[in-house]
Parts: sequence; structure tokens; C-alpha cells
Amino acid sequence: MLQSIAGSSNALEKVIHGEELSFNDGMELMKNENVFVLGAAANLIKKNLTGNTITFVASYYLNYTNVCAASCPLCAFYRKGTESDSYTLTIEQILTRARIAINEMKATELHIVGGFHPKLELDYYEKMISEIKKEFPSITVKALTPAEIHFISRITKNSVKEVLARLKGAGLDALPGGGAEIFSKDVRDIIVRGKCSGDEWLNTAQIAHEMGIRTNCTMLFGHIEEPQHIIDHLIKVRELQKKTGGLITFIPLKFSLDNTELEQKGLIEKESSSIYDLKVIALSRLMLANTMKNISVYWVALGKKLAQVALSYGGNDLVGTAFSEEIFKAAGKTTGTSIQELASLIKDANYNPLQRDTFFNILKPAI
Repeated sequence: MLQSIAGSSNALEKVIHGEELSFNDGMELMKNENVFVLGAAANLIKKNLTGNTITFVASYYLNYTNVCAASCPLCAFYRKGTESDSYTLTIEQILTRARIAINEMKATELHIVGGFHPKLELDYYEKMISEIKKEFPSITVKALTPAEIHFISRITKNSVKEVLARLKGAGLDALPGGGAEIFSKDVRDIIVRGKCSGDEWLNTAQIAHEMGIRTNCTMLFGHIEEPQHIIDHLIKVRELQKKTGGLITFIPLKFSLDNTELEQKGLIEKESSSIYDLKVIALSRLMLANTMKNISVYWVALGKKLAQVALSYGGNDLVGTAFSEEIFKAAGKTTGTSIQELASLIKDANYNPLQRDTFFNILKPAI
């Protein structure tokens, strides 16, 4: 079985036997046109790590503002604050949404992200978290990506460490993994405008890990990147995890084209193919095989059917219910689901569904 999967590929033979893949190995696999073999190898490694189970979390996405000092060509969500549909939630509005999420939707996690608001003070974020925790002490608050933390640090003239310390004191439990996009400068400078560099994202995440705050990490693919940018990103993620062990899961995010500047300017005419999507997910598992247990499949970006297939290409997690998700919705994606539907999607793909918490502790079998 092992030999038949590896075939004539030195890189596949290495990873199946537990060796770490180099940049050149990764490039070899990115150029391999047999995506089914890549998927089989990734699935074999996944099953050795997590068996036949697929997890997800009951998560409510709370976007506190769409006002953003950045204006990234990849984003359809941001507003500059003058548009009729721009908004910033008050603390009471945030608490109202938290009550719905926890009491009615049975969320165990609040995933809180927003735009880079140029006028919000650190007190706003502290109060947001502390008021949620005061009313719901057992809820996990996973709030503010490393990119947001870096921006808040810059705009409030506090160090990253000071921002994180104050937010942790308010009850912050973990950071989402957004804003990583692609770390390579030549691509990042085109798809990102007004956001931290790749190195600044990694440094912010490392500081969080050293302070006992764990994070996720994403990679946005399917836009203008080349194979070397994917492999470079994965190796940088791997090196961060070796240093700190602070990453909870890695999430390859398929770029959504609709309503973005990249679409309007004709830089990208169509979204990436399903074959490419599956290859990137498989490569993520193969490159991170010895350092990351969890590779999450974001069904909101992929669509539910392709997400089911991706579970056999190295993914062991469906991220979560993403109740009230707004960012991918702005780019034309359908974002509605339920705990029951995610469990059914997993069962239909011949896996055992388990509901987890933010840190991948199993809460219960999903019914």
C-alpha cells in the first residue's frame, strides 16, 4: 500500500516514511499532476494521526465592524466608514448577538473579527471581551487575528505584548488565524493593502504563543500565487509551530472572487479549480505532517460538496458552524448551516462526526 502510493515520487516516499519535506520536495509535489495519489498519501497520514473521525466546533462569527483602514484588493467585506452599509457595533449590540449565539444557537465559541477600525481604542476591545466573559464565563472567546492585533498595537501606540496582555486579562482565550493570506512579499504586496507584512503576522503570533495564547493560522490560495508561494507559506507555518507549538489548526482558505477589486480590475477572472483546491489541501497535510495534527477544511469557501471530498485529501476538521459569517458572504458565498447538517455531511462522507471545543478537546459525538 505504502509503495503503491509513493510510486516513483521521492517526496511521497519520504513523507510516508516520516521524513520532513524540503522546499524542493514541496515543489515536486505541487507539479505532480496526479492529485489522486497526493490525496491518498495525505489521507493515509491523516488517518494515522486522527483515525476515522472528523471534528467541528459550534462557532458563532461576530464581526464587530466592517470599517477598515486597509483596502485590500482581495476583500469584499471592508468599508471606509462613509457608506450607508458601514457599521460598528456597540458593546450592547455585541452582547445581544452573544446571547443569541450561546442561548439559542448553542455555540461554544465566539469567533470575533472585524475591519481595522482607525478610531477604536484598546478599551473598546477590552470591554467587549470582559463584558462577554462576565455574562458567559464558560464561552471561549477566540477574537482578533494577529493582523488585527498588530494594527491595534500600531494605532494605540502600545506594544503587541501589551495589547495581548490587556486582552488576555479581559478574558481573551485564543486568536483566529486570519490575515496570514500569503506570506511572500511579492504576492502579498499585490493582494494586500494597509495590512501587516507576513513577517509581522508571524512575529505577532509567536508573541501570543509565548504568552500562552494559542492561535490558528490560515493561507489564502487560488488568486495570483505560484507554487513556490504555497510551499514557502507552509514551511514558515511549520517553522513557527516547531518554535512555539502554539498553533491549534491550519486552515487553507480558497479565495472568493465576487465583489473584490481583484475581480473588478481583471487581475483574476475565475476562481481556482476543484482539482487545485484539493491539491493545496493535500500539500498542506504532507508539508505539515510531523508538526500539525489538525488541517481544517473551510466549507464556507469551498462549498459543502467539495469540502466533503477534501476530508479524504488530508482534512480532519470542518472548522465549524460559522453562524452569522459575513466576510465570505460579502464575496458571494452561502454561509448557512447547522450542527445537524455538518454532522450529516461528515457521516455521508463515511467518517465519524465529533463536536469539539476551540482547542480540539472532544465535547460529544455529533448527532
